[in-house]
Amino acid sequence: MKTREQIYGQEATSILRDITMYRALTEEQLLRLYPGKRGKVQNLLSYLTKQGRIWHIDGLYCAAPEYAGDVDKGLLAAIWVLADFIDRVEFHSAGDFPAKLIFFADGEVYEVIHAANGKETLINHILSAPAEEASSYLILVDKPEQIPELEIPNVRGYCTVSPEGEVQYYQRE
Repeated sequence: MKTREQIYGQEATSILRDITMYRALTEEQLLRLYPGKRGKVQNLLSYLTKQGRIWHIDGLYCAAPEYAGDVDKGLLAAIWVLADFIDRVEFHSAGDFPAKLIFFADGEVYEVIHAANGKETLINHILSAPAEEASSYLILVDKPEQIPELEIPNVRGYCTVSPEGEVQYYQRE
């Protein structure tokens, strides 16, 4: 007979890693990051919450209670972009500014950059010089009207994320 650790060990470790790394995630985001494991994920979230390893506050699973009040909306939106690619993702992690997160998929490195409304000039300046080993950028904008204001090399696409987590992708013409 298998123990709980044998049945859930790998998923529990991964879920804890994700919640700790990203600080706060919705249940739907976690379910999308672990496709085909809905029951396991829900059971683990309940178990980890009861054990005091994570907190469920205002619809978010958090690594610490204070994270529920200090949510990075750009990172939360970037997680939805990651979830769209999850079936091809080999590894993902939180990124360093300006990247909200970074992931490896299909042999390529992708950085999800949140270009908040009004921050286009800053993002343009930071990303204007091509890096030696350039990642492919997915630029997350608050609204499609920002796209013409962005001049960044190595952009694979632009996207917006609705409050419900629906990702809409755009290409420049």
